[in-house]
Amino acid sequence: MQTNVRLYSLTYSESRTFLFAALFVIGNMALPQLCHLVPNGGLTLLPIYFFTLIGAYKYGWRVGLLTAILSPIVNHLLFGMPPSAAMPGLLVKSSLLAVIAAYAARRFSNVSVGILLGVVLAYQLVGSLAESALIGSLVKGFQDFRIGIPGMLLQVLGGWAFIKFLLKK
Repeated sequence: MQTNVRLYSLTYSESRTFLFAALFVIGNMALPQLCHLVPNGGLTLLPIYFFTLIGAYKYGWRVGLLTAILSPIVNHLLFGMPPSAAMPGLLVKSSLLAVIAAYAARRFSNVSVGILLGVVLAYQLVGSLAESALIGSLVKGFQDFRIGIPGMLLQVLGGWAFIKFLLKK
């Protein structure tokens, strides 16, 4: 189930880089607000990573990294979520997601459920190890693997559908 799509690697000298990053940050602000309407929706659905994955995969690591860093910061400043204590781990995971997704897009030059599954598992595994080291708890560091499986599936399947159908060009 591989799909060839046009993938980009935008630079910081292009205004499109900042435009796309801003759009994905807005998406990463709106989706968590919707998910927080459901009890434990943020912890279960992991919505703040969704548009980071899409931005990095489709438009490259620069768009991804801008989205990864700005999304949690803007969300925290405007809505108080994620909480301050969660910010370091979330920023590490978001940044890893941006770099790994952009690398996979460049390496494979197409999008598939399998590739996105690999991207999500890679950033979650490495990010969970880093988060465990930051907070001093392996159990808390790996909580996404205990309660965030629906969110990981949303990233893989929703990300694939979004890139394949909505971002064809």
